[in-house]
Amino acid sequence: MTAFIHAIDPKIGKPIDPGIALSDEDDVDRLCAAAAAAFRLYRNTSLESRAVFLETIAAEIMETGDALIERVMAETGLLRTRVEGERARTCGQLRLFARVVRDGGFLDPRIDPAQPDRQPLPRVDLRLRNIGTGPVAVFGASNFPLAFSVAGGDTASALAAGCPVIVKAHPAHPGTSEIVAAAIRAAITRCDLPEGVFGILFEKGTGLGAALVTDPRIKAVAFTGSRQGGLALVQAAAARPEPVPVYAEMSSINPVLLFPAALAGRGAAIGRSFATSLQTGAGQFCTNPGLVLGVDGPGLDEFIAGAVAGIEGATPQTMLTPGIHAAYDRGVGRFASHAGVRTLARGGEPSGPHEAQAALFETDLAGFLADGHLQDEVFGPSSLLVRVPDAGAFSDVLAHLEGQLTIALHIDEPDHAAVTTLLPVLEERAGRILVNGFGTGVEVADAMVHGGPFPATSDSRTTSVGTLAIRRFLRPVCYQDLPQTLLAPALRDGNPLGISRMIDGKIAKH
Repeated sequence: MTAFIHAIDPKIGKPIDPGIALSDEDDVDRLCAAAAAAFRLYRNTSLESRAVFLETIAAEIMETGDALIERVMAETGLLRTRVEGERARTCGQLRLFARVVRDGGFLDPRIDPAQPDRQPLPRVDLRLRNIGTGPVAVFGASNFPLAFSVAGGDTASALAAGCPVIVKAHPAHPGTSEIVAAAIRAAITRCDLPEGVFGILFEKGTGLGAALVTDPRIKAVAFTGSRQGGLALVQAAAARPEPVPVYAEMSSINPVLLFPAALAGRGAAIGRSFATSLQTGAGQFCTNPGLVLGVDGPGLDEFIAGAVAGIEGATPQTMLTPGIHAAYDRGVGRFASHAGVRTLARGGEPSGPHEAQAALFETDLAGFLADGHLQDEVFGPSSLLVRVPDAGAFSDVLAHLEGQLTIALHIDEPDHAAVTTLLPVLEERAGRILVNGFGTGVEVADAMVHGGPFPATSDSRTTSVGTLAIRRFLRPVCYQDLPQTLLAPALRDGNPLGISRMIDGKIAKH
């Protein structure tokens, strides 16, 4: 008898029909076998055909129309404008990676021509290019049902690299995942690609995820979620006879540093903007500002007044799942009951079963440094303010912190000298440093880094957003003295693909 998984409507706490058939270990084996068989064919597709495939996926997703939008809204409680924006971002990522593929720069072709007359020894002909690593396991995220899920950035960058993808759908939105999976399958058919280029698994627990990660045909893993979940995958992949990399985006509280001149000139305005950022999307972003460090004084008091005004009485928002809501309430409860923490503001009283009441707390510097649990992530619209005596104390606090996805600085020109001194410390602690804003806006672009030192990510050298995300699923291969007819087009004399290449240490396009 077939078993099904049902999403829970977070607004009313009831299952959503129809359910989606659950997968089993036979499905894991079948999909991994199909992906391995498809890999050799898919990674050798032309750049143009691979780019067209990515664009076709985007087109198929758009063609799902309101059916997709309404299913996402039902399974997540998100507003239509947010869902439509996330669909646009998802399709934009796919088209962006189509551009990356056509450009060919990700291949990083390098040619050191033979020098038979070189003394004292001749040089052989050496040529290098990147190839896809192999089938990739992607774990869908709870908080981005489209942009970090079935056809999200991990899938787009892996497919762009020439790697088949097997997605483990997040159990919170199986219907959404199946609609997007059908769009990808339609694109595979339209582009005449092997069926094994994409597969999807559905389950309620973690067993199939572990089976997927430990299957020898999987060569890399991408994950967005909790530290506990990410580390479990890292350990499972490391224990394989052939260990493989796990690119896990996990825990971050994204400190906001408030400098004296900025506070003196516009403390209240910064506070109001902070309150808006904190509560956007019910605070369910991995870049949400969960920690504020402010230099004590009248300007900080004005910041607090602005933040409190933006939080108190604010309408609570439905969280994505009952589990996320329960974890949020536990985290807020720990702060509220902590002897060294004072509650500054709470949002309006919830009226639904899974609504988040925003919260702002305060502690002093000594108390924060004494209790490591005060830097634990609370996933949702909650933040902790720490008063510091002067800008020089920022360095001490940052040295105490774990790695972060983002650190935001609010500064005016008189603060620049202090920031110059602090910048090396900031660089060691975060993947993205931003000024006079908040990390909750993550632009999908060439220069974006959505990563950072552990535990923000399991590999601080990588990003899960932006075009550099493709590097996670590539490896270099060097070819020595191969005849021209055996070389890939990217490495042949005459540059038939017309892409940029490094020849004898210089970038050339010939």
